[in-house]
Amino acid sequence: MNAQKHPRAHLVVHVLVLAVFLGGVIYVSIKFGPAITRLMSRPERFRTYIDGLGAAGPLYYILIQTAHVIIVVIPGEIVQIAAGYAFGTFLGTLYSLVGIIVGTVIVFFATRLAGYTVVRAFISPRTLKRFDFLINSPKSEIAMFVLFLIPGVPKDALIYISGLTPVKHWKFLLICVAARFPGLWGSAYIGAHLQKKGYLPVWILPGVAPVLFAAGILAKDAIINRLHRIRHSG
Repeated sequence: MNAQKHPRAHLVVHVLVLAVFLGGVIYVSIKFGPAITRLMSRPERFRTYIDGLGAAGPLYYILIQTAHVIIVVIPGEIVQIAAGYAFGTFLGTLYSLVGIIVGTVIVFFATRLAGYTVVRAFISPRTLKRFDFLINSPKSEIAMFVLFLIPGVPKDALIYISGLTPVKHWKFLLICVAARFPGLWGSAYIGAHLQKKGYLPVWILPGVAPVLFAAGILAKDAIINRLHRIRHSG
């Protein structure tokens, strides 16, 4: 539908998308957010709960991971470690990936339909300004992949902002999956070995992870500034 020919219909679509999206996020945040965080913070209790659900357990977890992408107050690392504890490294990573893909699709298309209205409702003006070089940039794909790899960069904010960029939805999903897979696998790996009482691998991986995280934190501002310069020079 051409927005210039049908401005009123375009406005109605924006309002409806915004109302449904915001209403759903607020409802889930208030009703389920605190309970999900408490449950996920105790992986052994979560596994017992999942086992009690039988075949519906994986679906329940995928819904939680989807909610985590949309509702940024749910800690992602806790959710993903709990997946490894309950399902093992392979299935924990797979279910986390499915949930992230579903949540990303929802956020991406909500942003693409309602535009800045949705982004401003969830992303601070400071964060939006920091990553505004992605918007209307022909190099958005490369910049997004780099940013998703850097520890300390707000991944949820990037997902919201991505809907404002020219990147095609299938390309963005590929970028998101490829860049986030190592972190998902690492979290599931830790959870799986905690469950098996295999503490040596758990100590080794977290021992390396802080070094990589610290390096990412120290370098991320310089990388973001460099991406800004590339955008304005190109």
